[in-house]
Amino acid sequence: MLLERLREYSFRLKDLAPPGYDQTAIRWLINLDAQGNCLGFITTTSGRKRDRGKVYFAPAVLRSSNVKASLLVGNGEYVLGLPRKKSKPARVRECHQAFVAEVDACAKATNLPELQAVLRFLADLDPHTLPLPDDFDPEMNLTFQVEGKLLIELSEIQDYWARKQGGGEGEDLCLVCGRHCRATERHPLKLKGIPGGQPTGMTLVSANKPAFESYGLKASHIAPVCRDCAERYAKAANDLREREDSRLVVGPLLYLFWTRRETGFSVVNFLSQPKPAEVQALLNAAVRGRPPVEVDPEAFYATALSASGGRVVVRDWLETTVEEVKEHLARWFRLQRLVDWDGTEGSPYGLYPLAASLVRDPRQDLPPNVPKVMLRVALKGGPLPSWLLYQAVKRNRAEQGLTRPRAALIKMVLLSQQTTFQEDAMVQLDADNREPAYLLGRLLAVLEQVQMLAVSPKATLIDRFYGTASSAPASVFSRLLKGAQAHLGKLRKERPGAYNALQERLEAILGELTAFPPVLSLEEQGLFSLGYYHQRAWDRAQAKSRKAAGLPLAEEDLTLAAEETPEEATVQE
Repeated sequence: MLLERLREYSFRLKDLAPPGYDQTAIRWLINLDAQGNCLGFITTTSGRKRDRGKVYFAPAVLRSSNVKASLLVGNGEYVLGLPRKKSKPARVRECHQAFVAEVDACAKATNLPELQAVLRFLADLDPHTLPLPDDFDPEMNLTFQVEGKLLIELSEIQDYWARKQGGGEGEDLCLVCGRHCRATERHPLKLKGIPGGQPTGMTLVSANKPAFESYGLKASHIAPVCRDCAERYAKAANDLREREDSRLVVGPLLYLFWTRRETGFSVVNFLSQPKPAEVQALLNAAVRGRPPVEVDPEAFYATALSASGGRVVVRDWLETTVEEVKEHLARWFRLQRLVDWDGTEGSPYGLYPLAASLVRDPRQDLPPNVPKVMLRVALKGGPLPSWLLYQAVKRNRAEQGLTRPRAALIKMVLLSQQTTFQEDAMVQLDADNREPAYLLGRLLAVLEQVQMLAVSPKATLIDRFYGTASSAPASVFSRLLKGAQAHLGKLRKERPGAYNALQERLEAILGELTAFPPVLSLEEQGLFSLGYYHQRAWDRAQAKSRKAAGLPLAEEDLTLAAEETPEEATVQE
């Protein structure tokens, strides 16, 4: 299904490479006259170091370690017989002979005089007398220009190469187009730009070991595809990867998005760096009982690709409609609504900050299944799995605290697993919430403020006790309350206003608790995190609102008013 949809997309491409051609960086054009005399080398670069040259559509072949010449284009070994570093002379000769044979076969088939000029140049070739550029590097590609004509752009040569590369009729049945064909043994083009993959590209369909083979079929014959379809799906995937509005890289995954026909809708901005105004417009349009925008049944496709050795792994495939995507995106942003650390309206998050909040080092530790399951819920709907909540809670304990992206993700998991939820649920402090776990989170936030205002310690309650308090509250809260009495006593003498306010908050929360639970379940640990986050945000909001209004700050707000918003790692990719 994936290859079929990519093939369909290829017919929309205006600048599709000719059959058998692919985008190739070419550093130099060997300029010849009609008799095959070398007039010099034309540089296609801008002069930057290691610039591989201008990208052209050129005849392409799939190489590994074998000698295989392309037509009229290649590196210094193939075209001029000049060795690269560590190349063996015998292999260099073999490469150059294969290149000359390829040009000779084309010349006989097309009778083009320009190819005769190239053959005369190759027959009289003496690399030592060539006017090589000062920065010549045999690693870079070259091709030929005769009397001002770039040979790889001649229609006769393009037709010849297409005929030679085409599989023609055969007994195989192409899995993509359904026609009888001679399946290509190795797919000619590679998919490029896969995170962590080979820079030259990787194959999507191939088998190079017996474990991957079946019914005596080897290489790409395990999944027979005709030459035309093999080229088209690769060119379509590479085109989608190059477009900013159709690709998204999240950790080790490359996502590609497209629609059956052009719609002007791009999901990438919503999932990478969503703008609050655009998200709000999406939410405003999503009125209950009707789609978020005008009905748009156009088919929408998404796939997730990652690297494994020299091959591409399809991590996910999604087929839906643009209408459903917009509807589920609106739900996705409603789920993650959460006040900022200072109590103001929080900005929406893209996919990467949410996923990265679960690991210590997202560039190394982010597993592919995390962004995969998040994106599927964002575009297809459904609940987020509980194992994401487990990862978030575990990260909270490891860091002895939480960040806003992680708090938002915890809220999303809890709400997405409910059949119905209020749009304003858990966005900010809920004074009517009587869940013990939520109240305990609020209690820890108030105890932290008591400590900060009384002694300003280097290591706060959160630094020392967050993990235990959020999982086994009975083992620690009695001790924390006992320790807070000394701090409250100090505040009663030195800051009676702060003492009274904080004592009232403690009494209000403790009055709703009948006991400290010995342990909290996974969902309760998530509620604990939100209770702590909401209380801290509410406290800061109160302090900042009084400061903005020019009112004298309450004593319990002095520390919060001077406190900077906690730094959160900027996680963008």
